[in-house]
Order: sequence, then structure tokens, then C-alpha cells
Amino acid sequence: MADRKPGVVLSDEEVRKRRSRSVALALVLGGLVILFFIVTIAKLGGNVMNRPL
Repeated sequence: MADRKPGVVLSDEEVRKRRSRSVALALVLGGLVILFFIVTIAKLGGNVMNRPL
């Protein structure tokens, strides 16, 4: 394992920027999930539980 080629080495600033982009992307995706859930519940309405089983 000592003969492994080094990969791309990022500076501390690049690592910090990458992490902040990842966090921002996760928040946006989480927001979309919540938005889709709310829209789905709103479209179903209150009568969704009054269905025959």
C-alpha cells in the first residue's frame, strides 16, 4: 500500500467550499421533499381517510 499514487489534494479552503455546497444542496433537496409532501397532502384533501378499506 505504500506505493499508492496520491489523488487530488484539496486545500482547506476548497474542502470548506465543497462542504458548504454539499450542505446547501442537501437543504434544497430536503426543502423540495417537504414541499412535495405538503402539496400531495393538500391535493388529497381531508377526505383521504374516508375511503373504504
